[in-house]
Amino acid sequence: MTKYDFDLFTLGAGSGGVAGSRRAAAYGARVGIAEESRVGGTCVLRGCVPKKLLVYGARFADDFADAAGYGWTVPDPVFDWPTLIRNKDHELDRLHAVYLKLLADSGVRLFDGRARLVDRHTIEIGGERVTTERVMIATGGHPVVPDIPGIEHVISSNEALSLPALPRRIAIVGGGYIALEFASIFNNLDVEVSLVCRGDAVLRGFDHDIRSCVGAALRERGIALRTHTHVTRIETSSDGLVLVTQEGDPVVADTVLYATGRRPNTRGLGLDAAGVELGAHGAVPVDDWSETNVPGIYAVGDVTDRLNLTPVAIAEARAIAETHYNGNPTKLDRSCIPTAVFSIPPVGTVGLSEEEARAAGHAVDVYRSRFRPMKHTLSGRDERTMMKLVVDRATDRVLGCHMVGDDAPEITQGLAIALKCGATKKQFDQTVGIHPTAAEEFVTMREKVSE
Repeated sequence: MTKYDFDLFTLGAGSGGVAGSRRAAAYGARVGIAEESRVGGTCVLRGCVPKKLLVYGARFADDFADAAGYGWTVPDPVFDWPTLIRNKDHELDRLHAVYLKLLADSGVRLFDGRARLVDRHTIEIGGERVTTERVMIATGGHPVVPDIPGIEHVISSNEALSLPALPRRIAIVGGGYIALEFASIFNNLDVEVSLVCRGDAVLRGFDHDIRSCVGAALRERGIALRTHTHVTRIETSSDGLVLVTQEGDPVVADTVLYATGRRPNTRGLGLDAAGVELGAHGAVPVDDWSETNVPGIYAVGDVTDRLNLTPVAIAEARAIAETHYNGNPTKLDRSCIPTAVFSIPPVGTVGLSEEEARAAGHAVDVYRSRFRPMKHTLSGRDERTMMKLVVDRATDRVLGCHMVGDDAPEITQGLAIALKCGATKKQFDQTVGIHPTAAEEFVTMREKVSE
């Protein structure tokens, strides 16, 4: 007779929760999962997927404009925002159904409703109680906004994905990847965009060449980028919403989007009843095995507020399944995890920035290239690509690869494999490029940047 109803019970059916639950069930574990909203989570329903679909839609503006240089006569294109939103929603419905089928086919029992821990082995969902040997917390995060006067007038990234109509003017507060991606989407769709951030440049934490290159590109595309700007309150006026700033230069818009951060979804989960300790901003601290301070209770993904990336959540959750249900102790190797910003132009990066490498004590050689992509020689677009390699001088190992320009995320994915394998600059140099491509520049850079 089994001691518990389930071997593993997962709170949250997003990408990480679903992936880990399915993997555990495939190894014979009895698995339950609870979701109070729609199965699919932030990435599928409120983040990566819908946002990139909007980026695809916005990029067509460039395609139409660039076509003339290649001999195409295109009638003045007409864009319909409700059509894009409707088609995006249809795709999200399809993915939601796919996720439901994946859970059903793998034998994972789905509970509709909010789950909370009664104790370390007991879960309550809508008045029903079940017991479990292990618990996996995969509840993700949510957007947060500052507590300033007038904040009730703003929207978050959630609402931005389903606006009923395009505004004429939008102010976006924030300088991270979410802010940049939405600024690019709306700008390409002929919305007047003001991007307001407190720092000296966008994308804090990224390599300085990426930050300066992206900032310049956004300005060249017509986005009003305001750095060193602190919003103190938001007022209404006959002309729209007014962002009053500490610096005294207000920003006026019809819609205000705040993209200033996210926080873990840990409130109301009963974690205190189970003895789970919380860290800053309600995040769940875990060890290298994703285990909390309570044995048998694990947490993965954005709820831990470490590397808030969908593939990381998936890998962490699958590692738990491998460790406990397949006899294959697995920890996620967090080195050389690539990431991208789907702005226009996009960013791809993997490994250490130049600043991180120097701070870690490396003496580095830097290789950097800026060039006009071949496509724009005929399109006439004055937009440049930037590529950069950070190399350890003593070992010749490539520590970081950074790119701003078309296809940067796709190119960076391949470079991540090379860095994971410990590739050296000499090996990059010995690799034959594919010509003509932008990617070949990564294996043809020879001149070091002067310090």
